[in-house]
Amino acid sequence: MKLIDLTFEPGLKPAGDFNSGEYRVNMESPGIKYTGVCYNFEMNSMAGTYIDFPGHVAETDDGQDAKNYPLEKLYRRTAKVIHLDRTVGAVSAKDLEDACPVKLDKGDALIINALGGLQFHEVEERSVYLDKSAVDWIIEQGIELLISDVYESTELIGVFYYLFEAGISTICYPVNMDKLTAPEVKITILPLPIEGVMQIPCRIVAELE
Repeated sequence: MKLIDLTFEPGLKPAGDFNSGEYRVNMESPGIKYTGVCYNFEMNSMAGTYIDFPGHVAETDDGQDAKNYPLEKLYRRTAKVIHLDRTVGAVSAKDLEDACPVKLDKGDALIINALGGLQFHEVEERSVYLDKSAVDWIIEQGIELLISDVYESTELIGVFYYLFEAGISTICYPVNMDKLTAPEVKITILPLPIEGVMQIPCRIVAELE
């Protein structure tokens, strides 16, 4: 088994989304003395790679959050992988259907590597995007989780709104998806279980057999 880390490091986009401050605590008792190194973190909910539950949009809130989202939907779940190679323009339903290597089953996760060997921060933001036909196709497949390096356009066509309305959670700013050489992988996603939080940084790891 090979593990691929799909997580983008917090603090690299944009500047200021994550800061840490170190402080030290002196620990001492008879016969031993040492210094604990601790940290204060300050970050927003979009630091690094992060997961959006449908409640990230107030109008599509389905009650799921970082604490009550089922663990079985985060741990070693099946994900099908679509690879494209775009640097500009819309991704359509036909593009996805033509590139989909295997049948999608209801409840699957779907990985869309639209940018090929490029990472999301290596192209102009929202210069590649899912058009409405692509969003409709994704919803029609009955998936529950979308991991993609592209989503919305600059025109705001409602990509996230429609996905969340269909109960689909999303992973934003993943990296290294070009390294997923199998059509199907297992995905594990690790956000902190914080009640009432609908958007939160996470680590995401793919398993290749």
